[in-house]
Amino acid sequence: MPDILHLREVKKNYLQPDGSVLRILDIPEFRVAVGEQLALVGKSGCGKTTLLHVIAGISRPDSGKVRIDDFDITLMSEAESDRFRAERIGYVFQTFNLLSAFSALENVLIAMRFASGRPNRARAKQLLERVGLGHRMTHRPTQLSVGEQQRVAVARALANKPKILLADEPTANVDAGHQQQVLDLIRETCREENVALMIVTHSAEVAGEFGRVDRLDDFNLAAVK
Repeated sequence: MPDILHLREVKKNYLQPDGSVLRILDIPEFRVAVGEQLALVGKSGCGKTTLLHVIAGISRPDSGKVRIDDFDITLMSEAESDRFRAERIGYVFQTFNLLSAFSALENVLIAMRFASGRPNRARAKQLLERVGLGHRMTHRPTQLSVGEQQRVAVARALANKPKILLADEPTANVDAGHQQQVLDLIRETCREENVALMIVTHSAEVAGEFGRVDRLDDFNLAAVK
């Protein structure tokens, strides 16, 4: 299968208050194939979320190439990167990041506006029904349980039929009874729509369900002391 994601010589550092440089990412190469699903694991603070942010264009690497769907997002302006992310990258945040003033349906429709500008109401409803929220579409996030909010976040991330879905600890804030349901939902929907999935997790149980499990420490030279 061809690559949907290809990182090459990606480096990201942060300047600390004392003036020293903290190396976060130094990745010679990293690839994800079209439709592939993988779990990314590693100790806390090793750069997993930073890597997701770099892939999504939320944060810029200091150097290197980040190619998604054959486009190098490091060459894009901020506005171009934002539009590209809306059109081709789905992102499920650990803290959901839903807009509290809007209903579940409106949260999904707003995500569509950022991409094409033409919300597909039928698809938005279909996604919410798929995640089991057909009866809660008009509810705002504060009227939903934590598990329901996460399911809205999943529907929103898939709204624009992305090429790759990045999920940062998507089950961490979900009660134990619904963690498997959320994970299955993400994986099945990505499989059906041929969306590549990269999920960050601290859970050995979650990682164990994936055929490909990568440890960031194994390919991130910044982790080598």
